[in-house]
Amino acid sequence: MDEHVFQWGHSRRYNSYSEYFKKAFGQRVQKVAVDAGFTCPNRDGTKGVGGCTYCDNDSFNPSYCQPTKSVAQQISEGVEFHSRRYRRAKDFLAYFQPYSNTYAPLEQLKQLYSEALAVEGVIGLVIGTRPDCVNDEILDYIATLSQTHYVILEYGLESCYDTTLRRINRGHSWDESVSAIEKSAQRGIKTGAHLIFGLPGESREEMLAEAAMVSALPLDNIKFHQLQIIKGTRMAEEYLATPDSFQLFKMEEYLDFMIQFIEQLNPSFVIERFAGEVPPRFLVSAPWSNLRNDEFNRLLEQKLEERNTWQGRLY
Repeated sequence: MDEHVFQWGHSRRYNSYSEYFKKAFGQRVQKVAVDAGFTCPNRDGTKGVGGCTYCDNDSFNPSYCQPTKSVAQQISEGVEFHSRRYRRAKDFLAYFQPYSNTYAPLEQLKQLYSEALAVEGVIGLVIGTRPDCVNDEILDYIATLSQTHYVILEYGLESCYDTTLRRINRGHSWDESVSAIEKSAQRGIKTGAHLIFGLPGESREEMLAEAAMVSALPLDNIKFHQLQIIKGTRMAEEYLATPDSFQLFKMEEYLDFMIQFIEQLNPSFVIERFAGEVPPRFLVSAPWSNLRNDEFNRLLEQKLEERNTWQGRLY
C-alpha cells in the first residue's frame, strides 16, 4: 500500500464522505433536510405504538424543517440556511430524514420525490427509512429514479441483534435488514446504513462483532451514532430508573472503540459520520461538552495517525 494514498484514492485514513463527493462531483454537495410528514409502523399501530424507545426527531430536525410547509419550500429555505455556512455548495441533495420516508403509497412517494427533484440545484435524494418499509414496487420505482439522479436509500438498522431490536421497540428483525439492503443493491440502488452504539444490553464485544456483520452487506455508505439519552423518551425513563443497565461511552472510550471498529470494517464503505450531535438541552445523559463532528473527526484522525492504522486494516 502506498504510504500516503489508500485504496479509496486519498490520504485520509478512512473512506471519507466529503472526499467521496469531491471525487464524484468535483465539489461539495450539501444535504438539505425535508420533513414530509411521514410516520413509522411502530408508531401508527401497524406494528406497535410509541416508536423506538430512544427516538425524538425534534432533537436533530433543523428549524426550517416543518411538515406544514411544502417540500419545495423546505428545500428553498434549507438552501438559504446552508448557503450562509457552506458558500461553496452549489449542488444539493434533498434529505427525507424524519421517520420512515418510504412508508406511504407509491403515488404519494412519486409526488413528493418529484417535487424535490424539480427544485433548482437539487441533484438527488437521500431517503431515510426502515428495512420493513420498502417493497418490490417501491424499490423498482427508486431504481428508475437512480438511473438519472443520485439516489441513496439510508436504512436505519441501529443494531444487528434481534434481542436489542425488540428491547428498543424497532418492530423489525436483522433478517429484514439484510433482505432490504440486498434487494436494493440488486436493483442498482445505492444503499446506506445507520448503527447506534451503546444500546442497552449490548457489550463492547457484541458491538465490535457488528463490524463483520455489516461488512458482509452490499452497502455503499455507513454512519454511526453513539447512544445519547433524549429527554421525554421512553429510554430516558428506563435510564433514570436503571442507569446501571446502560454503558454509555465517554468521548475517549468512543474514540478507541471507533478505531477498533473501523479497522475491521469493509474499506469500500464510505463513512458519512462517526458520532451524532444533539443539542445539550435535549439530553438526560451527560454531553461531550459541545464537541462538533468536525472536531471529533480531527481527534479520530490524529489517533489513527498515531497508531498507524486505518479503515479496513484488519478486514
